[in-house]
Amino acid sequence: MTVPSRPRPTVSPTPLPGPPFPGRWILVDLSDQELTAYEGETPILRTKVSTGRPRTPTVIGTFRIYLKLRAQTMTGPGYRLPNVPYVMYFYKGYALHGTYWHNNFGRPMSHGCVNLPTPIAEQLYQWADIGTPVVVQP
Repeated sequence: MTVPSRPRPTVSPTPLPGPPFPGRWILVDLSDQELTAYEGETPILRTKVSTGRPRTPTVIGTFRIYLKLRAQTMTGPGYRLPNVPYVMYFYKGYALHGTYWHNNFGRPMSHGCVNLPTPIAEQLYQWADIGTPVVVQP
């Protein structure tokens, strides 16, 4: 049995022939480390993000925001981050959220979540509703 050196969780991968949703939706591009918020085909917000590192990759697929928290303490192996702002969960423990502990956006830095600059995370938190589609592409 061969174990891949770079695990890559994949959940419901979806080809993107064009904008998949007529209303509000969010695209996370892992290759470009960029998030774009759309209304239909129109991009309304674009920002660099930090997604999962090779050992803790961000899931790929099409999801929906299912829980929003203004702030939350996040913990995991080797970290405890109090008051993480503007958290929007889209799949299990994977979330879009503000980030105060680094400013290296545009590079993978996370344990799988999508790290955003906090002012942008606040805008996105106000804009997106529960049920807003989130598409994560390689």
